[in-house]
Amino acid sequence: MQAHARGGGACLDWSARPGARRGTTNLETTLSTDTTAPRPATRRITIPASIPMVNIVGPRDAFLRILERVLDADIHVRGNEITLSGSAEGVTQGAEVLTEMTTIVRTGQGLTGDAVERIVSMNGEAGELHPAEVLTQNILSSRGKTIRPKTLNQKRYVDAIDAHTVVFGIGPAGTGKTYLAMAKAVQALQAKEVNRIILTRPAIEAGERLGFLPGTLNDKIDPYLRPLYDALHDMVDAESVPKLLTAGTIEVAPLAYMRGRTLNDAFIILDEAQNTSMEQMKMFLTRLGFNSKIVVTGDVTQVDLPGGVKSGLREVQSILDGVEDIAFCQLTNHDVVRHRLVGRIVAAYDRYDATEPPPNRRDHRDRRNRKDRP
Repeated sequence: MQAHARGGGACLDWSARPGARRGTTNLETTLSTDTTAPRPATRRITIPASIPMVNIVGPRDAFLRILERVLDADIHVRGNEITLSGSAEGVTQGAEVLTEMTTIVRTGQGLTGDAVERIVSMNGEAGELHPAEVLTQNILSSRGKTIRPKTLNQKRYVDAIDAHTVVFGIGPAGTGKTYLAMAKAVQALQAKEVNRIILTRPAIEAGERLGFLPGTLNDKIDPYLRPLYDALHDMVDAESVPKLLTAGTIEVAPLAYMRGRTLNDAFIILDEAQNTSMEQMKMFLTRLGFNSKIVVTGDVTQVDLPGGVKSGLREVQSILDGVEDIAFCQLTNHDVVRHRLVGRIVAAYDRYDATEPPPNRRDHRDRRNRKDRP
């Protein structure tokens, strides 16, 4: 063992002592390699005694089976020690994943099989961010449920909302665009950063015309706004929602109701923005008042506008790209947080769209729009 003076203190070099063991306060690891023969790398990780092993290995070793399936390493558990053996890359990645899992458990947050898979996928691609930082960033807690980003792109989206006045969240269904924006809006209202929340979306989709739907105007519009109500009820006590709506603290309205208004001290969310025209998008963005924030969400692959009408969400990216205090956040099928099958469905459609020539898709949409016309 050699000691090196550094910065006025002593640094012990354990690598100079063959077979020595290096310990840390959190995890103890031992890495053994043989330079004379191609032997598998081995690393032993000691889980702190304060953490029940079932929280790391999962019920019936479910988490370990996930790790063995996705990592190029064998995993063996004895007491509170986990031994990894296999390729050097697989062992290193496995040790990093187990470290992140331990960090998350220490915060008091439980792990799930889905969270373990996300830790593996994020490990190595998060740059300066650790998966534990992403998965433990709490946005809002309501009725025992905590809302937090679950992927790296979701965290970037949430951070962009904090840092910019206008944010566009663009991605497929199930990526949490609207839900996370709603959580940030409720958080801002509770912190008294804004005085009201305004939720809006286009009220005409899939070729339907309000004049041909039964009922009063509210009966016709409410079904289109229902997803916003659903997210709201997840984050605010049920008995408080009617009071907030009556007082105007929270307003849910179709996009047409935004015309001619200036919205100060408000958190404004435009959902399903792919179904806005360019004129509607410009109208909405210019409603921005003092001390307000706008979040626009949508999926440019699900445009239901009549033939010949350009999507405002598609065009706005080229128009406002590079404008200060405006951010565009792209989410993909890897950020889908619904049932795992939803992510596979989105990926399959992306592959289909990439292979079919664009003119065929346009002709099909035009034929559908002509059929829907009265």
